[in-house]
Amino acid sequence: QVHVVESGGGLVQAGKSLRLSCQVSVVSETRVIINVGTWYRQAPGKQRESVASVTSRGSTSYPDALKDRSRISIDKDKNTVILEIDSLKPEDTAVYSCNVNVWTPSSGSNYYWGQGTQVTVSS
Repeated sequence: QVHVVESGGGLVQAGKSLRLSCQVSVVSETRVIINVGTWYRQAPGKQRESVASVTSRGSTSYPDALKDRSRISIDKDKNTVILEIDSLKPEDTAVYSCNVNVWTPSSGSNYYWGQGTQVTVSS
C-alpha cells in the first residue's frame, strides 16, 4: 500500500520562499521508485494547474509563469518530491497537491495523489 503525504504549506509573506515536500511511503515493499512527480495547485474558483514536474532521471518541466522561480527535485533516499518556489506572490495562494507515479515490486507502476496542503501568501 502506497501513501503520499504533502507537507510544508502554511501562511507565508509575499516575497518569501516556500519548500513543499511530497513523501511516498509504502507498506510491505522491498523497493520503491518514484518515476514521475508532479505538483499541482488549485486556487479558489480556478481550475487545477500544473506547477512543476520531474522524472526519475532528473528531467524537469515548468509552466512559463513559474519556471524562473520554481525548482522541483526527487530525493531518492527519502522517496520525496520537493518543490521550492521563490518570490511568492498572493496569487500563489492555493491548495498544492502532489501526484506521483510510483513503482513497487508487487504493484508495478501506478499513479497516486496526496491529500494536498494549503499555501496562503499574504501581501
